Formats: sequence, C-alpha cells, structure tokens
Amino acid sequence: MQSGAWAGLEAANLVDLRAFPEKAGKMAASWRLRCNQPLLRYLLGFSSRRSLGLAQGAAAWPVDRGASWRWFHSTQLLQADPIKVLMPSLSPTMEQGNIVKWLRKEGEAVSAGDSLCEIETDKAVVTLDANDDGILAKIVVEEGAKNIQLGSLIALMVEEGEDWKQVEIPKDVSAPPPVSKPPAPTQPSPQPQIPCPARKEHKGMARFRLSPAARNILEKHSLDASQGTATGPRGIFTKEDALKLVELKQMGKITESRPASAPPSSLSASVPPQATAGPSYPRPMIPPVSIPGQPNAAGTFTEIPASNIRRVIAKRLTESKSTVPHAYATADCDLGAVLKVRRDLVKDDIKVSVNDFIIRAAAVTLKQMPGVNVTWDGEGPKQLPSVDISVAVATDKGLITPIIKDAAAKGIQEIADSVKVLSKKARDGKLMPEEYQGGSFSISNLGMFGIDEFAAVINPPQACILAVGRFRPVLKLTEDEEGNPQLQQHQLITVTMSSDSRVVDDELATRFLETFKANLENPMRLG
Repeated sequence: MQSGAWAGLEAANLVDLRAFPEKAGKMAASWRLRCNQPLLRYLLGFSSRRSLGLAQGAAAWPVDRGASWRWFHSTQLLQADPIKVLMPSLSPTMEQGNIVKWLRKEGEAVSAGDSLCEIETDKAVVTLDANDDGILAKIVVEEGAKNIQLGSLIALMVEEGEDWKQVEIPKDVSAPPPVSKPPAPTQPSPQPQIPCPARKEHKGMARFRLSPAARNILEKHSLDASQGTATGPRGIFTKEDALKLVELKQMGKITESRPASAPPSSLSASVPPQATAGPSYPRPMIPPVSIPGQPNAAGTFTEIPASNIRRVIAKRLTESKSTVPHAYATADCDLGAVLKVRRDLVKDDIKVSVNDFIIRAAAVTLKQMPGVNVTWDGEGPKQLPSVDISVAVATDKGLITPIIKDAAAKGIQEIADSVKVLSKKARDGKLMPEEYQGGSFSISNLGMFGIDEFAAVINPPQACILAVGRFRPVLKLTEDEEGNPQLQQHQLITVTMSSDSRVVDDELATRFLETFKANLENPMRLG
C-alpha cells in the first residue's frame, strides 16, 4: 500500500498507524520535511471521538499525502467549543448574584452533580452544581465578585481529553466587571481626561445631588448623571444609581459616555433664568464629603455595603408598607396551661418551646378559618389548600422566613423538629429555594429578645403576620370557689396580628384572634 493511501485510511479512521510501527516510522520519515513533529504526534495519538469528526471531513478530499495534510492544517475541528457556565436564576426574585467561593480550581475534572461554586442570592447562599462532565478550564468571575447579572458568563468548561489550557473567553461574551468594587480615586483612569469646560457643563446641567461615591464613579467612567435616574432620598444620585449606569455602558445600551456639548447649551438656553439659579434655602447641592482620619468630624459618614438579602428586604418591606393597607389587632393570651403541658413533656424527654405551641395553635386556627389562609395576587384573594406557616428567623445577613409545610397536619414535636432544622439552615445560609418561597401565614416572635409587644410588616403576597412578644407574669384579681376575691399570678403573652384589609377585614381578624386565643389557652385542642 502506498504512503498516500495509508494517510487517507488513517484520516478516515479505517486503520490505526500505531498498530504498524514500521510503516508509521517510514511515513514519519517521508513527511519530516512537510510537517512538524508535534502535529504528527497529535495525529498518531488521535482519539476515536475526534477521528469520527475527521472521517466526515476527510471523505471529500483526495486520498493522497499532500491533500490530507492540507485538510489537517486547515480544519477547525481540532479545537471544540468550550461549555459555558452562566450565572443561574436560583430564586424567582433574584436579579443578581455574588460569587462567594469557588469550590473547584482550573484544570480540575468535574462530574455532573459536583459542586462548582457557592452563589449568594437575594435569600441565601446556594451551591451551583455542574450539569456536564468535563474539566473546569477558565474561571471568568473570581470569588468575591458582587452583583453579577443573571446569564453572565462566570466560567468555561471543556470535555475530558481536550486541552483546557488553550481555552479562551468567547469574543461575543465579555467577563462581567465586579461592579461592587468601584475603582479607587487614586488609580489612573484608562479613559481620556475630560477637559475642564466639559466638567463645568456636567455639574451645571445635572440637577442631581451627587453622593461622593457616585461622583467618583461617574468621573471615572466618563458618565453623566442625567443619563440615569436618582433614587436616593431627596433626589440624591447614589452609588447604586452610578453603578447601574456603568452596567448599561458595559452592555452597550449607552451609545455615548457623555452627551455632546450642544445639548447642554440648548438645555440651558431653554431653561428660564430663574430656574437656573440656585435654591433660595442654604442647603448644599452636594452632601458633605467624609474626611479620612476624622471619623467623628461633623458631616462625615461611613458607607456600609448592602448585601443582596438586605436589598431585597428593603425593597419588599417598602412595597408592603406603601401598597398594602395594614390593620392591627392585639390580644393577651394566658400561657398557664401551655407551660404546664410543656413541663410534663420535658419529663418524658420531649423538648418543645412555647413558640412551637404558638405555631401549632395558628395552624389549627387557620384550618378552622380558611378565609384567613389566603394571599393577594394583585387582582383578588386566593384561598390556599395547605396551611404553610413562615417562621421569621434572624440571621447575620438579615431576616428570612423558612416555611413549615402543611403545619396543620403536624404535631407539636414534629413542628419543633422542623423549626430547629430550618432555623439552623437559615443561619448557615443553606436553605433551598423551596424551603423559603411561598407560605400562607407568617409568625414573628421577638419574645426571646425581651420585647413585650410589637407590630410586624406583612410579607406579600401573604395577607397576615402574627407578632408575638415575651410571656410575663401578671397579677390578676380572680374569685375562688366561694366567690372571695384573690390575687393570682398569670403568665401572659401579647400577640398582634397585622392583616391586609383588602383580604381580611377587622371583623374576620377579630374572630381569628379570639379562636387562636381559645386554642392556645386549651392545649388539648391542639392534639
């Protein structure tokens, strides 16, 4: 067989030259002047999966030595496309995510289901698992990066056997910048410096009060505050507003970094003279700048970075208080019988808390009064078939409400076990989305912090939340069997229910509290 035929058969995956070492040696000697040794070694060690692709491409070429080498040199199948790992949506309200920690290093083999990294969502820290087998080739977004948009490229993988060191970031996808780390003012700016007249126009035309951090970011990226929207108090253009402009510029949604000089002049010409004049009151247009080394100086402040959880809590609470008509009803409940039952359970080595009895009493009451077990979807109320109670748990990153699913069908001890497990997972940031999303009724207990009573904010789309204070001894005047008055000590707690008046009116809320009080004061009803 001629050497050209051997080359054609090898290219078509019909013969393996490694089985014919003498023939391979002769072919290597005859091709020494036409090809380099690394390419020849790559050909002789070619895997069967890649040869399958070569066979399809080689079928259209003449079976001779020169044509085969020209095809090998020009083919693009020698390097497969990498597998893209994108920032996933791990909760319905998630818009951005933070890379907390990478659990794999570049070059490590990964199997489907293995953990790649930890991502902080708007609710908790969730582990991202790999969907494919392969090798982690490139970490695009380093750990510690904040506010990574959904769908952004965070890593690249290749299949096993491929050269992971040669992987490059695709040209159509750029690595998202760590927007939570604004550039320091002392670093040199890569953008051309803006002339002094342009800066004066920027300050003159912008009718925003800029925070110091926002001013630095805008000047660093040659952006104008008029291209965005001020969301801070009293119209202050905040750091977050400036970072949104930077993101829009990175995404190409802002065609020009700074408006041309003509629009400011036309804008200033169209504004009446009295409008361009400063305000009559002596309020500064720019908040006072903090002074390094003088933390207690007048007018200074310390900027505290907000986590995703804090942002979501602030957004949801603001929406709740501004859009939901809150109504409040308060009642005192006697815990004497509950404390007695609890002592009896402790003797049997069954550990339950007063809060577990409160959750059970609320679940039984909701089952008896399904009209309160409702949510508001924006158009009307929806009655839910299952009693799922959200229990507020305080963590270092904010308040989160894990859910006791189908609480009406669980006993006291089962509720106690569920609360312990979910509370620990909440504080460790390990709650799964299905463990904190949804719910039909919320309970917030601040009794362990010494709070007598308080009113809580409704957690939309739920219609009610029950705020529980501490139980306290109270002397009450009662009558004995003979009708003689006597002072007797009672253990009381104060509960306040916040209800959505669109769904639960005052009469229904009152009846709910009366039934809840009767169930809690008679533990035998709780089963």
